[in-house]
Amino acid sequence: MLLSHFRIVAVAAIAVLGLNGSFPATRVAAQSPSAQAPDNSSQNKNTGQTADNQANAKGDRQTTAKIRKAIVGDKDLSTYAHNVKIITVNGEVTLKGPVQTDEEKQKVASLASNVVPADKIVNELTVKQ
Repeated sequence: MLLSHFRIVAVAAIAVLGLNGSFPATRVAAQSPSAQAPDNSSQNKNTGQTADNQANAKGDRQTTAKIRKAIVGDKDLSTYAHNVKIITVNGEVTLKGPVQTDEEKQKVASLASNVVPADKIVNELTVKQ
């Protein structure tokens, strides 16, 4: 009786696993040979200012917050522009990251210059290609 029950369980397991022994849900579709993984590693290299350089001084944090609020408040800007990095160290603001157009690049810099003087802004924004 026990052996008979075991055979039924084994047959059921083989049916669920399929002939190749893998679960149907875990089968991976083969990628076409022309599919290539995106490579943006050249854009991810951190040179110069990074968010880790953001000062913890109250004035720098307030400056960053004011600029972020102005950028996010402009609903004409893209999501890319809303997510640019704003790094303030000793009153100097660095803007980094991709935006959709040259106009957005200028608009983000302009919004930042409403908070700090333009000569205190380092614009490292790039236009997404």
